[in-house]
Amino acid sequence: MWGAVAHLSAFAIYFTGIGHIVGPMIIWLWKRDTNPFVASEAREAMNFNISVSLYAVIAGVLCVVLIGFPLLIALHTFQVICIIVGALRASDGLPFRYPLNLRLV
Repeated sequence: MWGAVAHLSAFAIYFTGIGHIVGPMIIWLWKRDTNPFVASEAREAMNFNISVSLYAVIAGVLCVVLIGFPLLIALHTFQVICIIVGALRASDGLPFRYPLNLRLV
């Protein structure tokens, strides 16, 4: 269950500006010593949300030349779909690796 919560906590971006990174980080810090599966899923979710934030900054800069607007829409759609798939896989007890993910942590 906590693996799915780690993925779904990324939706906290709609309530706070950095909740999509802080939510998985809290779960990772809390469960990293007791549950390796949850720690792995939370770390993966945190890395994905950091990556998406970096991609959004790049797309935001590209809004100057108008190509950034469709990129932001595509990035948001991609993020929502990946979060839902990740949560479903984690709730089934299967590991999920996000595509286009920079593994920073």
